[in-house]
Amino acid sequence: MLRGLTTITYSADDVAAAADWYSDVLGVEPYFSKEFAGALAYVEFRIGDYSHELGILDRRYVGPTPEHQGGTVAYWAVDDVQSAYDRLLELGATSHQPVAEQGPGFVTASVIDPFGNPLGVMFNQHYLDMVAQRR
Repeated sequence: MLRGLTTITYSADDVAAAADWYSDVLGVEPYFSKEFAGALAYVEFRIGDYSHELGILDRRYVGPTPEHQGGTVAYWAVDDVQSAYDRLLELGATSHQPVAEQGPGFVTASVIDPFGNPLGVMFNQHYLDMVAQRR
C-alpha cells in the first residue's frame, strides 16, 4: 500500500520567513511557490538523494488539528547527526530530542523548527545501503 515518501508538508504562519529559514538549512531555494489572495501560501523544495519534496503551507489552510497529534516526527537522512543537529540549533530551532544511538547504524535527533514543526535527522545505515543498491 505505502510505496514511499512523496511530500512532507510543514506549516507556518509566515511562509516567506519559513522559506528563507529552510533555504538556509537546505542550501537551496524553493522550486515551486503559490500565492493565494495575494500572499505566499505554499512553497516546495526538492531535496536529497531522491528529490523528496518538502512543502511549507500557510497554517491557515492546514485545517483543524487535534490537540495531541501522536508525536509524529519525519526523519531526514544525514551523514553526521551531531553536526546537523548543532546547525539546526544555531539557526534558531529548539531541541526536541537530543542525539541518541538507537542501535548499530542508527542515530537520531530532532528539533522543533522556528515555526513549531518537528524536524528529525537520522544516520540510517539501511538508507545508505538502499542508495548504494540503486546506483
